[in-house]
Amino acid sequence: MNHPTRILLALVAGASLLFTGCGKSEAPAPSAAPADGVRTIEITANDTMKFNLTEIRAQPGEKLRVALTNLGRMPKQAMGHNWVLLTPRDDAAVLAFAASAAARMPDYLPDDKSAVLAHTRILGGGESDTIEFTVPAQPGEYPFLCTFPGHAALMKGKLIVRP
Repeated sequence: MNHPTRILLALVAGASLLFTGCGKSEAPAPSAAPADGVRTIEITANDTMKFNLTEIRAQPGEKLRVALTNLGRMPKQAMGHNWVLLTPRDDAAVLAFAASAAARMPDYLPDDKSAVLAHTRILGGGESDTIEFTVPAQPGEYPFLCTFPGHAALMKGKLIVRP
């Protein structure tokens, strides 16, 4: 075998070894049920007004712990984030809710909280908050959003409740 062919074979073999296992599509092993019976959902927010999750799936009556972390750097007065879970409603009603909450400092929640199922406090950059709640018994889609002024159009998602 000539010298250039040996080099080419060595490169191909090296690349094969290097990339073996890359792009695995295996799902991670399911985690054991938490000892306290509460499943934790880690949600992050940032200065680009995005949640890392836009969909959460749960079973009716399941206990959830939402741990929200603001990965941004800006203070809460300029770029605060919260996580608010609402009763089922369409997108227009979600935005109307956000508008009614916008002027209600410090947590940007309206005086009438009958549509609020769970919420965190407003967080500035680097801050975290954790809440626990029981998933509604009624299957359906429950919207969640950030109610800081102007954020609801981008920072939203849904809790999908199915048996």
